[in-house]
Amino acid sequence: MNRTVYSLEGKELRSIELDDAVFGLPINDDLIWYAITNELANKRLGTASTKDRGEVHGSNAKPYKQKGTGRARRGDKKSPLLVGGGVIFGPRPRDFSYSIPKKAKRMALKTILSLKAQSDTLKIIEDFSVESGKTKDLVKLLGNFGKAERTVLILKDDDPVLKRAASNIPWLSYLSYNRLRAHDLFYGRRVLMLETAAKNLNEFYGDNAGSAPEASEAAS
Repeated sequence: MNRTVYSLEGKELRSIELDDAVFGLPINDDLIWYAITNELANKRLGTASTKDRGEVHGSNAKPYKQKGTGRARRGDKKSPLLVGGGVIFGPRPRDFSYSIPKKAKRMALKTILSLKAQSDTLKIIEDFSVESGKTKDLVKLLGNFGKAERTVLILKDDDPVLKRAASNIPWLSYLSYNRLRAHDLFYGRRVLMLETAAKNLNEFYGDNAGSAPEASEAAS
């Protein structure tokens, strides 16, 4: 698959070959859902907590006598049936995270890359960095590739200066080529990929990829 490489001004420069084993796969909706659901579950804090009747502060005495009042029987003021009482089967702190097979995660990411490439949402641009580290300079540069909308920028490495410039842009997500996130990548309306990052993805996810550390694929 051949794609055009654009300059920072949005002009066509040259073409680049993308590996069909990474960018030309059939779309597997089930696998994409599997990967995104896993990422969202792993991000949950699981800190929601409530008190049952044994943990609520209060007296254990009956609010009124058992008989003779014509009212319902009450055990104590901490009953879940009363305002301020305990909660029945409320949430408790728990760990929602779970792992999925590494091969499934790799295939899901390649499927999403294929989806973006086949729908012309993916655009490859020449390598760049924001030397000033200022957000306004990066916003001006990104303006050459369309309006401000949900955008994913795939980097060729961990560029701290570029990440600092991108951190204050609410509609921009930045990902290193070897630390992709299925959720951000799938929901990005526009995917901008640096030229070297595209070459690295050919090697990292291609059929001839070596035994690269799988840990680098985890969500950052």
